[in-house]
Amino acid sequence: VIPTERETTSSPPETTKNTTAGQLELTVSDAILMAVSNNLSLEVERFNPPIRATYEEQEKSVFDPVFEGAISTEKTEEPQPAGSDITKFHEGSISLKKYFPTGTAAAVGVSGEKSDSDWFTPRYDARTRLGLTFTQALMRGYGTEANLARLKQSRLETQISSYELRGFAEHLVAEVEQAYWDYALALRKIEIVEESLKVAEQQLAETKEMIIVGAMAEAEMAAVQAEVAEQKQQIIDAKSAKEMAKLRLLQLVNPSGLDHWSREIEPIHPPELPKVTIEGIDQHLAVAMKMRPEINQARLSFQKGEIEIVRTKNGLLPVMDLFVTLGKSGYAESFARSLNDMTGHGYDVGLGIKVQYPLFNRDAAARHRRAGLELEQSGKALDNLSQLIEMDVRKAHIEVERTREQIAASSATREFQEEKLRIETEKFRVGRSTNFLVAQAQRDLLVSRINEVEAVVDYLKALVDFYRLEGSLLERRGIGAPGREVSTKF
Repeated sequence: VIPTERETTSSPPETTKNTTAGQLELTVSDAILMAVSNNLSLEVERFNPPIRATYEEQEKSVFDPVFEGAISTEKTEEPQPAGSDITKFHEGSISLKKYFPTGTAAAVGVSGEKSDSDWFTPRYDARTRLGLTFTQALMRGYGTEANLARLKQSRLETQISSYELRGFAEHLVAEVEQAYWDYALALRKIEIVEESLKVAEQQLAETKEMIIVGAMAEAEMAAVQAEVAEQKQQIIDAKSAKEMAKLRLLQLVNPSGLDHWSREIEPIHPPELPKVTIEGIDQHLAVAMKMRPEINQARLSFQKGEIEIVRTKNGLLPVMDLFVTLGKSGYAESFARSLNDMTGHGYDVGLGIKVQYPLFNRDAAARHRRAGLELEQSGKALDNLSQLIEMDVRKAHIEVERTREQIAASSATREFQEEKLRIETEKFRVGRSTNFLVAQAQRDLLVSRINEVEAVVDYLKALVDFYRLEGSLLERRGIGAPGREVSTKF
């Protein structure tokens, strides 16, 4: 599925080391694994799929059996010319009901009632009934397609949340890698500026000696002093940038410890050119159309819309339910005897149809029309997203090629600037150049050295962004995450 490009840079076994109480030695892989394990934002996002899964259970509960029970007693007293008629009425029932995805509802239950009256001659009447009831939807609510629609949609929502988590994790991994290289670049910039400052200070010392022996005018001192001051200013800025990059990386990897903000990080991998071969753009586009979380989310949303069409179309139909009731009754002077009488001839059978249809049925019609429009909108959105993803991948591919070519160009520029500074320095020592020209050559070399390192880092970051936009970054880094499977229809 993924093009056969491989990063072949060799490295020692990647293990995180605490060299001191506050220093952390990290490889790129260490930083990624630490972020995947500890990042607080990712921990928050991990709750979403299991939260969405609870809605599935909620929809399944529609088909759970329901047990019901009731018991009541009532006493009435009616005045009569010869006294009072006192009647006691006792009633109880238990039943088990279940609704099936076919649109069938079934219930089985036992009920009993008993009345006692002491008017003149006491009477004791008891009745027990065992009943079965079946109701089958013939139009609205008929069939598994309509009755399982909400459950299927809930399952799709859970899958969508898994792709959302995958997309977040992929974005986090890309952020961590880019933050790692930004921090490594910041450290390298400090080294380059400090080396340049040493050269400028050496130039200042040579200038002072030449002024003392009268080989140079004192006015030449200003240019080299300004260069030293500017280099010191750049060191301040470089150290500040390094601290900012460190904070960003610490926030992403979130190392253990109470005061992790004060910990120093030692990146084990310096910014170096990886040996990577980028395949043709068509292969990467094919991977993106399969792997990008956004496109899979959009496909699942489209499937949700198709299910909604089925559900709302069923709502246009009238209610027509066929019901059947079967009962067996026993009569006696007590509950116990009425149970024994169940083998007698007392029974009841019922058959009927219930029909209901709202005039105009505008609610169902509006829902179905809205579902159709939303499905059409979802299809257009899917086409638009596919186009945007293709544009993202193509632009990222161009950026990878641009940054790769910039590495060789920046390296050549640095070599030319080194030669330029060497020539200006030699000319200065024989009195054929000025401090201003030497300082200018030093600044140009400093900029070219920084640009050379930045070109490598830009290429590394462009690769990471390219893999993220392709949707393969997690796979390439050996990280398993929900949403790996390409979305398919129900």
